[in-house]
Amino acid sequence: MIIAQMTDIHIGFDPEARPEELNRQRFRATLDRLLKQPNVPDMLICSGDITDRGDADSFARTAELLAELPFPVHVMVGNHDSRDGLLAAFPQTLRGDDGFIHAAFEQDGLLVVLLDTLEPGRHGGAFCTARRDWLRGVLEANRDVPTVVFMHHPPVVSGIAWMDPREDEAWIQNLAAAFDGMGQVQAIHCGHLHRQIVSSFCGIPVSVTPSVAPLVSLDLRPISPDKPDSRPLITTEPPSYALHHWDGTRLVSHYEKVSDWQVIAYYGPHLQPMIREMEREKLAE
Repeated sequence: MIIAQMTDIHIGFDPEARPEELNRQRFRATLDRLLKQPNVPDMLICSGDITDRGDADSFARTAELLAELPFPVHVMVGNHDSRDGLLAAFPQTLRGDDGFIHAAFEQDGLLVVLLDTLEPGRHGGAFCTARRDWLRGVLEANRDVPTVVFMHHPPVVSGIAWMDPREDEAWIQNLAAAFDGMGQVQAIHCGHLHRQIVSSFCGIPVSVTPSVAPLVSLDLRPISPDKPDSRPLITTEPPSYALHHWDGTRLVSHYEKVSDWQVIAYYGPHLQPMIREMEREKLAE
């Protein structure tokens, strides 16, 4: 099974007022690349910040593009979104009975859990005791099922100071309590930080998929809210997406930037001896 992930699309933000906004161009290019590449996904998960302001028009324009895809799409809420706007544009969205847009479903022997980390009006993450208890119940009921968790906000400190939470925030402690002793969770995949980042949380690998919208600049210096220092904050690095490959035993993640490049080697007869030798070595082990 292949799970595609796109995150932080931010439809509705274009400071230069182009005929077609920059983020829509980037989103369209990322979708085109996903459809043209040889690994057809079984689903796409859009892990939050689908829009920039949570407005109905931006949600509708996003839904229009996603409706063209030939595989299921699961949309998640981010801090720039609104729950009501997302549910209006994507009425098929899986959600809990408690008002949160979270869900869990099993496919090909893998439990996929989608978390809601939104608190309206707050830039950073949220995970209240109700969400903690819901997640704990899902994990306890599926202790023997390999599990992958998707959430918008990473529960880790990355070093990009202006984007990071404090590591002792209550929502992070609630999340840790839900994961405590749950060894079946193979990975946590996030968005929000607009960069590719790898870390761990409660002994679980954490990966952040880079954004479709422009990326956050890689700058690990401390930042002062009182002293603007003209550092770059946002860059026009290419949009990115992820493919998470589940083979029934292990989960492996791949990341690709969406940009123009040249192929410098094709698998033709001239490279067949190399491929044969590499395969022979595997069989000889």
